[in-house]
Amino acid sequence: MFSVKNIFSAVIVCISVQISAQTNFDPLPYVNPFIGTSNYGATNPGAIAPRGMASVSPFNVAGRIDLNPLEKDSQWLSNPYVHQNQFLTGFSHVNMSGVGCPDLGVIITMPTTGELKTNHIDYGTKYSEETAEAGYYSAKLDKYNIKAEATASTRAGLTRYSFPAGKSNILLNLGLGLTNEQGAMVHVISSTEIEGMRMVGSFCYNNAEAAYPVYFIAKFSKPADDFGVWKTPYKYEGEEAQWMTYNGKTRIKEGFTREVIGDSIGAYMTYDFKQPEQVEVKIGVSYVSIENARENLEREVSNASFEEILAETKNAWKKKLQVAEVEGGTNDEKTIFYTALYHTQIHPNILNDVNGEYPEIATGKIGKTENTRYTTFSLWDTYRNYHQLMSLLYPKEQLDMVRSMLEMYDENGWLPKWELNSTETFTMVGDPAAVVLADTYLRGLTDFDIEKAYEAMLKSALDTTENPLRPGLKEYIENGYIGVDTDVEGPVSTTQEYNIADYAIAQLAKNLGKKKDYKTFLKRSEGYKKLYNPKTAFLQPKNSNGSWYKDFDPLAGANFAKNPGYIEGNAWQYLFMVPHDIDGLKKLMGGNAQFESKLDDLFAKDQFDMANEPDFAYGYLYNFISGKEYKASQRIHQLINKYWKNTPGGIPGNDDTGTMSAWIIYSMMGIYPITPAEPVYTFVTPTFDKITLHLDQDIYPNKTLMIENKSEGKDTFKLKIDENFVKKPLSEFPISNFPKKIYFNQ
Repeated sequence: MFSVKNIFSAVIVCISVQISAQTNFDPLPYVNPFIGTSNYGATNPGAIAPRGMASVSPFNVAGRIDLNPLEKDSQWLSNPYVHQNQFLTGFSHVNMSGVGCPDLGVIITMPTTGELKTNHIDYGTKYSEETAEAGYYSAKLDKYNIKAEATASTRAGLTRYSFPAGKSNILLNLGLGLTNEQGAMVHVISSTEIEGMRMVGSFCYNNAEAAYPVYFIAKFSKPADDFGVWKTPYKYEGEEAQWMTYNGKTRIKEGFTREVIGDSIGAYMTYDFKQPEQVEVKIGVSYVSIENARENLEREVSNASFEEILAETKNAWKKKLQVAEVEGGTNDEKTIFYTALYHTQIHPNILNDVNGEYPEIATGKIGKTENTRYTTFSLWDTYRNYHQLMSLLYPKEQLDMVRSMLEMYDENGWLPKWELNSTETFTMVGDPAAVVLADTYLRGLTDFDIEKAYEAMLKSALDTTENPLRPGLKEYIENGYIGVDTDVEGPVSTTQEYNIADYAIAQLAKNLGKKKDYKTFLKRSEGYKKLYNPKTAFLQPKNSNGSWYKDFDPLAGANFAKNPGYIEGNAWQYLFMVPHDIDGLKKLMGGNAQFESKLDDLFAKDQFDMANEPDFAYGYLYNFISGKEYKASQRIHQLINKYWKNTPGGIPGNDDTGTMSAWIIYSMMGIYPITPAEPVYTFVTPTFDKITLHLDQDIYPNKTLMIENKSEGKDTFKLKIDENFVKKPLSEFPISNFPKKIYFNQ
């Protein structure tokens, strides 16, 4: 499929130092928010502003509250929208994108006509004529002949409902959501205004005691003819299941303007239109207070119309996405690229209100920031490539993310692991924050308290008493690995994750002149070697006494099945997850030939998992086999063509808050940050003829980084990189001496 000559077409990478005019290129036509809304991608096509706290997503998880979540496939529960579902029950106003566990999906509005109904099964409807763009969503609600449209500012969601003549209703349902925590308050202030709050926080259906409120204020553009509230009793069906079913008749109170508190409550506005009318609903949100939600709404939206906010949001998206400009390639390829870039600008998202206030983690206090407090740190995923991409394309955002992580350390005493709205979910394994902090600093983004960061990293890496980030740390330090006979989940995977974090600490220690720490953590980073069994040629579970786990099966654990040694994968899928010591792994395997053969087998035996983060770098590892570098380009392009499509199922699994999208962006550009906490890239042939990255000149000395792909009919890979951007200039390399790593100064 790929000839050597085509694979090693000339790739010229140069840096422009001239000041040029801002690009007029418009990337918005190439954003398709439906990509990832099927095939477990877990994105939604709703309206959101870049890094928005609020978003407006169609909610089509029909009947969720009547089903036991413990018996359901999580695909149908982790996000408010799945493309193949066809039953709409409203529009939720705080949501997550691309995550594998459910939370949020609350403050749901729903327009209806005719008799007032408050049971979502009764009032839900099929829909058609869906449209989604960056910052905009619309659909026709078939049962009611209503056109519903949505847009958003950073902290407010806006919907516009076009009603036919006759009796119409707008429901505000505080009982529905993606998880089972309950508790809400609603207060109808007047015929045009409702305020309240909804409890959220049962991420992955656990830690319900850590639930917290999200506050809101809703304003309606037309006064209602009637309004009121409702409350529906629920009961628990068994202590173990902890799920809820309807039990009793809904109580509706008309003209009620006092507060109503309960588990399954809502409010409504009703209208009697003499002719077709439009009603706009503006909902401001806050995680601090109703007063702050009101201020957020007033400061960001005020009296602006739906069209005015839509124009502002689309312009904001345009500016964000103009950071990369691609030439060549098909329309589908451009759409895949820019939609991925769009997805990377959703999470981490803004947590602080317009006045700077936000809920602190663990303290119960309200903090205040002069910068931006970010939240939704899915760090087990994002440490591998996402934050490196942010450092390159959005360095100021990355710096604020790092500062947010250090604020969490001040508040909580620990760095985050998987933080959401100032709660720690402790999802997944490892110590990923250490990698992000070290990597950011070593890429030249040093405008944060590095001594505090280093202190926090050492605490996670050395504290063996009740360490929430590194369970099993004492044994890991003593033995160099975690035994399968401990209570630590996935001891092989966890050992590898600790190794990578220790390598990151070592690299930062070296940069800071802390020689003793450098040697200590570099040695610790090689602990994976103690888990390599030359007889099976795998990294495999080992008991604490040094004996091998007897029932080892390298195939067990695929597709999220349980395995005593690994997390969400099997021995094949974790074998090559040693990005910090590829040469060391090659040596264990017996050299280049054995390494190549095993890598070939991974793909040939269908054990490579494109949807699983540990495997992300595997296609690039051929660059580390002298003379076989061409296989990297072959493999990466095969993966791109197989797994990424301009369709709802066009992401091969959870986008994981932009991590999957970061992979495809890098891979289509032809570069990849192969080693966490090293400012290096490895190369393959790009998808596009030319990529121009418009750099932030407040951070970088160069205005643009250009990657140009030109075939000259030579069996060589040409690289020309400005000396200001790399440690030494590079020109031309034959196949036998391909540059496996390019070190960037930044």
